[in-house]
Amino acid sequence: MEYHVTLAEMLDARERRIFRQQELLTRYRLPMICFTMNIAGPVKNDPLIRKGFELGNRFLKEQLDSLKITPVYFTEFNEPSGNEAYYVIDADVLFIKEITCSIEDDSELGRLFDMDVLKPDGKKAERSDLDLPPRPCLICGGSGKDCARSRAHTVEQLRTKTAKILTRAVEDEDARLAAGLACRALLYEVCTTPKPGLVDREGNGSHKDMDIFTFMDSASALWPYFETCTRIGRQTADRPGLRTFDRIRFAGRKAETAMFSATGGVNTHKGAVFSMGILCGALGRLSREQWKDPDVILDTCAAMTKGLTDADFAGLTEENAVTTGQKLYLRYHITGVRGQMEKGLPAVRDAGLPVLKEGIARGLSVNDAGCGALLALMTAAVDTNLIARSSLKTQQETAAEIRQLLDREPYPDRENLRRLDREFVEKNLSPGGSADLLAVCYLLYFLETVHY
Repeated sequence: MEYHVTLAEMLDARERRIFRQQELLTRYRLPMICFTMNIAGPVKNDPLIRKGFELGNRFLKEQLDSLKITPVYFTEFNEPSGNEAYYVIDADVLFIKEITCSIEDDSELGRLFDMDVLKPDGKKAERSDLDLPPRPCLICGGSGKDCARSRAHTVEQLRTKTAKILTRAVEDEDARLAAGLACRALLYEVCTTPKPGLVDREGNGSHKDMDIFTFMDSASALWPYFETCTRIGRQTADRPGLRTFDRIRFAGRKAETAMFSATGGVNTHKGAVFSMGILCGALGRLSREQWKDPDVILDTCAAMTKGLTDADFAGLTEENAVTTGQKLYLRYHITGVRGQMEKGLPAVRDAGLPVLKEGIARGLSVNDAGCGALLALMTAAVDTNLIARSSLKTQQETAAEIRQLLDREPYPDRENLRRLDREFVEKNLSPGGSADLLAVCYLLYFLETVHY
């Protein structure tokens, strides 16, 4: 429920802010940034405003880090009267002012930032000190001070505009983050080495038409698709999950075209277009706080794809079955990645991700833990790529062999992995489906552990 602050509360907050500023200036005798949000109306703080404030803090910290400036002191407050952050910095006042002005001026969201720079004597550094024009009005682009003084725009107009800016900024940041982590996961997957029968840093495995650079080209081409999927999830978050999936599926067709264009017609990531696209859509439907919970994400994926197998394979016969997946479903009722996704990717949830995390917790490198996770995935899900390149019997025998190896050695050494790779290449086997699930494991691991 929205909290409406009173005039008395705002006056008290102003007094507290002045006291905090004076106390820090007296203690450190250095320049200081006081960062608050420019929010019109009686609601000065809510989850959306807080997210905008967190973005502003992040932008400022990134700028300072890039310049190798470490604040002497930092603190922040999250109160009903608004958000406040204080940075005490040992640097030239006008240089600091230049940094804050660039953040305020370089994006639409920056218009909502008030990053006052105080000199050691308490006086403000002004934009005019840098020959910069006054800040424009949020609504009309004219003089912000003049419009505020004359009350040219209603509080409701300002609140509506503010909400639009904040919503758009948060959506943009979430989409960029999700896409970046998804592409990172694809690159981690292809770089994990050695992987039996798969492209990695040491070779092409059982593939003659692709190498590690083909995968890099493909992953780069898919970045816009992952952004789109996250946006679709956010835009359809108040609708049933199936609606999100339907829109993602349409976007996926365009993504496959982009992939084939980038790779010269080679299928590197068709499975990942499906699985990672759904995950990004799920992220869009969820808040950032929920991104750190793999179970919530996978449950959302399951809800988005409920009934997918029955819907896709309805009316399927031996006469009209074309793809390997369709034929395997008819002959053996193997549901493949559709069935996995409908159930919330149990192979990832119960095998791949726990093995990846446990390996890293033991002190293994991400690479070596990833190799163990890949093998665990091959035993936990029926890899239809293996069947397509051989037979169901071969896939079952291969999974049994790997299961025996893992019973002896949960994280096989390089010698055993390379032995498996030689066997897979000799038999022309490639567990591409398991590789796609490994990328999902990496994405979920990043979401759970990366600071954002």
